[in-house]
Amino acid sequence: MLIFTLADGLYGVNVSQVREITSMRETTPVPNSPYYVNGVTNLRGQVTTVTDLRKRFGLDEKERDDNTRIIIVEPEGVPIGMVVDSVSEVLRMPAKEIEPVPDLVVESNGSGIDSGYVKGVGKLGDGKLLILLDLEKVLAAS
Repeated sequence: MLIFTLADGLYGVNVSQVREITSMRETTPVPNSPYYVNGVTNLRGQVTTVTDLRKRFGLDEKERDDNTRIIIVEPEGVPIGMVVDSVSEVLRMPAKEIEPVPDLVVESNGSGIDSGYVKGVGKLGDGKLLILLDLEKVLAAS
């Protein structure tokens, strides 16, 4: 799992879907794109869509800083950048440490992260919880 932060939360994605991690860069806006798409950028000669996960998840916007990163993922073979607050680490998480999303979270229709985006909740050794994301669903156009 690649672990990253957004607001006060820890999130993880399968590291096998991650192509690279890069520092924040300029993007060119694309007219009529979804609200969470920052635009496109030229990444090693390839035009890559860059999405803002804070916007996608309905979190408050934050000023970008030296820790802000773009995680380039390829969930279906197409590179897409995800802007995150920071990248923490890569770690192995045994299946026994991952639990399904609690029913109360799945049933709630509040603001924030759509429970359909979440594969499960991982328990870290320090007692913190890690939200495991389903990239295909997170990055699918709404």
